[in-house]
Amino acid sequence: MPTFVAAMACAIALDAAPDVLVSRQLAARAHLTVGDTVTLAADANGARARTFRVAGIYEPTPDPMRFTAERIEGRLHLPDLIALTADPQDPASTESVNTINVALAPGIDTRRFIADLASQAPGVTGRPTARSRDDDPFAVLDRFHLAISVVTVVGSTAFLLALMVIRAEERRDTMGILRLIGISRPSLVAAVAIEGLLIAVMGAVFGVVLAFATEGLVNQFFQHRYDTALVFVRVTSSIALRSVAIALPLGVAAGIGASWPLLRGEVLSLFRR
Repeated sequence: MPTFVAAMACAIALDAAPDVLVSRQLAARAHLTVGDTVTLAADANGARARTFRVAGIYEPTPDPMRFTAERIEGRLHLPDLIALTADPQDPASTESVNTINVALAPGIDTRRFIADLASQAPGVTGRPTARSRDDDPFAVLDRFHLAISVVTVVGSTAFLLALMVIRAEERRDTMGILRLIGISRPSLVAAVAIEGLLIAVMGAVFGVVLAFATEGLVNQFFQHRYDTALVFVRVTSSIALRSVAIALPLGVAAGIGASWPLLRGEVLSLFRR
């Protein structure tokens, strides 16, 4: 009989324990599953600890600013969090807050709101959560990506132009024969432009297909490396269309530019006469 009563008391205590959600990383490190009980304390020495029941395991929201940090986190109901972190020496600690997030309605000026808040509530300061373009670290990363893309496009265009020049020199005699049999310069320019366009289309399609094929591999590697659900690479249709739109005119310009010295010269010069 005493054993049965003790078991009932233990079951009631477990059912009465408040719920807590733990991050996937914390659950993996502590080997926790739903229904387990954990002891949490606000002090490092374990003082004023409380028992909680794991009600679920969640994936932390990916944060680009913290993707290298291990997300050892938990989420509690607000009354439980207040009871756990309140200072028993300060009765007002359960009724005071340090930070309040305020969502402004569309059209309200943030600076005007902060100024009004400071004038009506002395000692209270406001700060916008949205980063300005100058303070945003991702703006620097965006400029870096832009510089890399410009260098890549210029380098690939120069490489394509060199290949087209070599190919045009190899077809010097062919162009001379075509000119002798009566093919006009505009027709040859159109043919060179179409050839450059086809080469640019094939190169752009190959690059887009390669990007789509390797997107998942890159994300899987870095997500496994840093144990995060953050998406590091995303190839969208707008990016693919933009790449094709840039590649096509460059391919046509490279084809015409490489063949133009041969097209504008005299027929005999093509045979080195």
